[in-house]
Amino acid sequence: MKHISILGSTGSIGTQTLEIVRQFPDEFKIVGLTANKNSELLLKQIKEFKPKAAAIMDKSKADDLLNFSSCQVYSGLEGLNKIATLSEADTIVNALVGSIGIEPTYNAIKSKKNIALANKETLVAAGSVVMEEAKKNNIALMPIDSEHSAIFQCLNGENIREVSNITITCSGGPFSNYSKQQLENVTSHEALQHPTWSMGNKITIDSATLMNKGFEVIEAHWLYDIGYDKIKIVIHPQSIVHSLVEFADKSVIAQMGVPDMKIPIQYALSYPKRFKSENPQLNITKIKSLEFSEPDFEKFPCLKYAYEAGAAGGTLPAVMNAANEAAVHAFLGGKIRFLDIARLIRKMMDGHNLIKNPGLKEILEVDRKVKEGAKNIIEEEMVVEN
Repeated sequence: MKHISILGSTGSIGTQTLEIVRQFPDEFKIVGLTANKNSELLLKQIKEFKPKAAAIMDKSKADDLLNFSSCQVYSGLEGLNKIATLSEADTIVNALVGSIGIEPTYNAIKSKKNIALANKETLVAAGSVVMEEAKKNNIALMPIDSEHSAIFQCLNGENIREVSNITITCSGGPFSNYSKQQLENVTSHEALQHPTWSMGNKITIDSATLMNKGFEVIEAHWLYDIGYDKIKIVIHPQSIVHSLVEFADKSVIAQMGVPDMKIPIQYALSYPKRFKSENPQLNITKIKSLEFSEPDFEKFPCLKYAYEAGAAGGTLPAVMNAANEAAVHAFLGGKIRFLDIARLIRKMMDGHNLIKNPGLKEILEVDRKVKEGAKNIIEEEMVVEN
């Protein structure tokens, strides 16, 4: 039985992870849970799964939870780190959104916990230090992302040195057929209408700008130790083929499945086993077509910026990530326009003095400063008049 702590148990990935735990009570035991601010749902989860400890970011809500729950309740970033390093846990599911997920992942790895990773920012902003620590502690880092789960499955048993390239698929988001002029005035409501996947708000916006795919390029580099020149993106609206790997002999292996996050979540938890599940089944006789096309780097420049930041390395990916986080938050709050997201990222990347081999503290400090600087630029130069 695997003993699991979930960081971000009330979000999209967290709640789906708990659905899988319900399906396999003899395989998984929940020992830790955390939430941002949804104390009501967290309390329900605590009562159902009876973890050893839980955490919530708001201290006043932690005090309230202590009065109604039977477990120890912590608060803030310190609380996240406590749940990430619980002695009872052997596996940490990081379903947090944003750079707040970096430090708990790093500390969990140092505590020799295996990681099931949905938090993209961990590898995007701090891939060098996180992967170095993972190798040092000999822990398994399993991707929850559908595309990286697909790559992992395609590479299973293969020699990475015989890989010619990796192709990550992308639905194209809700605006794949829009012109750049049309993109100027799209609303957050429109951007949240993803055509194939059901995700949290921040990741859905990242999918609309294609920044999500840019993050996945950088993640693939760190997860599979492969050069950026060997990582490709293709638009695939059906979201049936999740990734492809081409080998030196020109053989191509692809992984397919319905667009349902519970499938990669379950694989990350059950590996190296595969459990029979209640997840939806792919019926290939119902598939009318599988389309693939090149992405438009000019219309969706965030993808181009990710390749640039990844290739430069150092602190530039952390800058890109922090600027994106601030911009998406502002866009969802109605403060900036859709295309301002890319404009702000470009501005922050251009103004950064690169630190080539940063430690974790330097990366987190860059993250803080960039968000602060981005917020000032948004307020002074970009706020949309209603």
